[in-house]
Amino acid sequence: MRQTWRWFGPVDKVTIRDARQAGVEGIVSALHHVPYGEVWTDAEIARRQREVAYDSFGDPTLLAWEVIESLPISEEIKTQTGPWREHIANYIQSLENLAKAGLQVICYNFMPVLDWTRTDLAWRVPHGGTTMRFELVDFIAYDLFILRRGGAAEEYPDELRAEAQSRFANMPAERRLQLSRNVNAGLPGAAGQPSLDDLKVQLARYGAIDEERLRGHLIDFLTEVVPHAERLGLRLCCHPDDPPFPLLGLPRIMSTEAHYVAVLGAVESPASGITFCTGSLGAREDNDLPGMVERLGSRIHFAHLRNVKRETRGIPCSFHEDEHLSGDTNMVAIVAALLREEERRRAVGRSDSIIPYRPDHGQDILNDLERGAQPGYPAIGRLKGLAELRGVAAALADRV
Repeated sequence: MRQTWRWFGPVDKVTIRDARQAGVEGIVSALHHVPYGEVWTDAEIARRQREVAYDSFGDPTLLAWEVIESLPISEEIKTQTGPWREHIANYIQSLENLAKAGLQVICYNFMPVLDWTRTDLAWRVPHGGTTMRFELVDFIAYDLFILRRGGAAEEYPDELRAEAQSRFANMPAERRLQLSRNVNAGLPGAAGQPSLDDLKVQLARYGAIDEERLRGHLIDFLTEVVPHAERLGLRLCCHPDDPPFPLLGLPRIMSTEAHYVAVLGAVESPASGITFCTGSLGAREDNDLPGMVERLGSRIHFAHLRNVKRETRGIPCSFHEDEHLSGDTNMVAIVAALLREEERRRAVGRSDSIIPYRPDHGQDILNDLERGAQPGYPAIGRLKGLAELRGVAAALADRV
């Protein structure tokens, strides 16, 4: 397993030098400044490679940009509206340019509107650090009384609606504003300010798109793109929904093993695979994560290892980002399953026998609390998680 680290570019308050000191072997990054649907040019790709290879002092970092996260898919492609065919052509050209630059692993997602959703970005945990959290009642209060989405009330049980109404009635104005900011932080390009009108416009685009139709749009996209990825020697890997259940009336199509089986089976190719995110998939109590690695492991091209603690039963549920070896996911069993998958690949001579992974998210601890890094991406919290995962992998390596 190859240790990687997500870096958001020069604006990231966790530097490449920090990543180097954490002991990682490669960098995960993207061209976040390029608008969705536009081509990633040779020049922009080369610039990001230089930014990874040399630190702000001009010294070599001995690290390289190894995994793309993400090459985003526009809402036009997801809804098949507007210039969606032009955007697919641009996506294919971006793949061509990335292949020329020597990059091979490309993570993407097909989540409508919101890339991820949390109600708290800095929820205090007992040891004094902070973490990200999804609290279901707060989210329902946001949906019903802040966003005021049409038809939302019919989607929730009576007892949850009543609890959300009471919660909102007693919610200070500052918390209402913060809740709105937190939920909207998952909007592509969000800068932390509420954008309710924009969100409503985006939601309206999906009014006639159910789960079956959205899955069809993903399959249409892969049908056009995957042959090019296979020709170029690239490995596309789809990230699961986060959280892995419907929100705001939007369909979810990559939340369960059955979802992945349906999509991967529709476009059979080694170039089409999975970003195995244990945190996203682990927020559903019906997902058997070690079993998924055993059954779908040949299509796992990239892994995000993080843990969540489910606070309520059922689907949907409340949960928070836990420490990497805590929470509801058996991380030791998952690492063992990934190591077994690597052994299977070596036995058949696969060139991609080593699976890149990164310590996904992390709790803000120690001076992370003053650094103000990207939510979920602190320096020390991720270093702690990486050290734990590295230790588990080392302990298991001789036993696989």
